[in-house]
Amino acid sequence: MQFRVDYQSRETRGRVGVLTTEHSQIQTPCFMPVGTQATVKTLSQEELTELGAEIILSNTYHLYLRPGHELIAELGGLHSFMSWSGSILTDSGGFQVFSLSKLREITEEGVHFRSHLDGSKHFFTPELAIENQEALGADIIMCFDECISLPAEREYIEESVARTTRWAERCLKAHKRKDQALFGIVQGGTDPDLRLVSAKDLVSLGFPGYSIGGLSVGEPKEEMYKILEVLDPVLPEDKPRYLMGVGSPDCLLEGVARGVDMFDCVLPTRIARNGTVFTRQGRLTVRDAPYSRDPQPLDPDCSCKVCQNYSRAYIRHLLKTGEVLGLRLTTYHNVHFLLQLMAEVREHLLRGDFLAFKEDFLRRYGD
Repeated sequence: MQFRVDYQSRETRGRVGVLTTEHSQIQTPCFMPVGTQATVKTLSQEELTELGAEIILSNTYHLYLRPGHELIAELGGLHSFMSWSGSILTDSGGFQVFSLSKLREITEEGVHFRSHLDGSKHFFTPELAIENQEALGADIIMCFDECISLPAEREYIEESVARTTRWAERCLKAHKRKDQALFGIVQGGTDPDLRLVSAKDLVSLGFPGYSIGGLSVGEPKEEMYKILEVLDPVLPEDKPRYLMGVGSPDCLLEGVARGVDMFDCVLPTRIARNGTVFTRQGRLTVRDAPYSRDPQPLDPDCSCKVCQNYSRAYIRHLLKTGEVLGLRLTTYHNVHFLLQLMAEVREHLLRGDFLAFKEDFLRRYGD
């Protein structure tokens, strides 16, 4: 993996760059659609290419449980298995394991947990997380970290940060594939001092990129923005910065303004399945009764093929009758919306008017 910064904004910390892997060049800042189980729900790989996606994310925990990392390796790795020619990033499975609060037990060696599918017992270690991801063959992989729930006592957060660093060291030792870039994950909750400790510890280990985990988990957005500002001067300027699990338009813009290069989130596909779509005027729940006779597109300002061809009334009809096409259309639109937004972000950064663009967008969006 190679990363370069081509332009640094003078009015914010936003920057424009290119992240190059064996499979694609990725224009940054970027949003990565999430394909949890080797698929971005309801969309084909051809549609993702059509939408302009250059990198997608898949989930190690879910693929470990089914169909299994060994099977995917046997079939040529994740790119071949899912017929995706672009780049892939895999998370370590840590967030999913630690979200199973009633089904897991943390030790220094790793985490004992029960599958959410059938209750079967498993034991994840940093070494197994790397083994899984090397078998999957993603271009960018993540260290196994401890993602704590908030709020939490400072003493526990301090212990968690130290454990995350020790696990990162073990991940580095276990990592053998040179065609994969291993990112460290900065933790520390909403405590600025502990975030700095985590970041400095991980930077000293020399990772090719740095993820920021444990945010957007229920804390006020202003707390997240404050942590990004604390981390900005500590994280290396020449390495990509990845804010994990963030995908609302307002957070994307505020994250870019604070130096973030990469984002991912299930939000666009999840809300699409509930009949909610992004528009330039904010979220719109097209399932609602007022749209039953509305001939307008989902977003009159959108250029995607859904908005060029289908009305709110028709899409509502599909959703209310349980037709799969309705889910496909709302998902296609939402993924297009975020990818197009990031393209506009890069354009306005290069123009030098990103701050005005951000303020105007947020004034109209109002979310």
